Amino acid sequence: MGLILRLIVAAGLAADAIVHWMFAPDMAYVAGGSIGGDDLFRIQAAVAGVVAVLVLTYASRWVYALAFLVAASAAGAVVLYYYADPGALGPLPDMHEPVWYLDKTISLVGEAGAALAALAGFFVAGGRRRPAEEEADLEHASAGRF
Repeated sequence: MGLILRLIVAAGLAADAIVHWMFAPDMAYVAGGSIGGDDLFRIQAAVAGVVAVLVLTYASRWVYALAFLVAASAAGAVVLYYYADPGALGPLPDMHEPVWYLDKTISLVGEAGAALAALAGFFVAGGRRRPAEEEADLEHASAGRF
């Protein structure tokens, strides 16, 4: 189960990273905020890629929590900027885009799938016990003091 969750999270974040990297040059025209749309997309792609590697190499609760934050915030941004036009938010440019296309669907499905799998992974990773703790419990149980 743990390996499957890791692969789902990593694949979803990889889809997020690829789509954001591909569209970064197209976002250079986006106005508002102190961060350009192209830079924002490149940052999102890099963060998603790094977190995907972290999930594959070291799947702990904090890594799953980080993956959830990255994926859920990206999915939330896609939905928010499709349905609403909040304008520039602080340093972020006005990313409103009321158009839907295949790459946006791939990104959203990847982000949502990664967020859900990361949430599940957070609870699965938290339920595991270290071998030293299990050994101590076995010693207590064999001595009749559990």
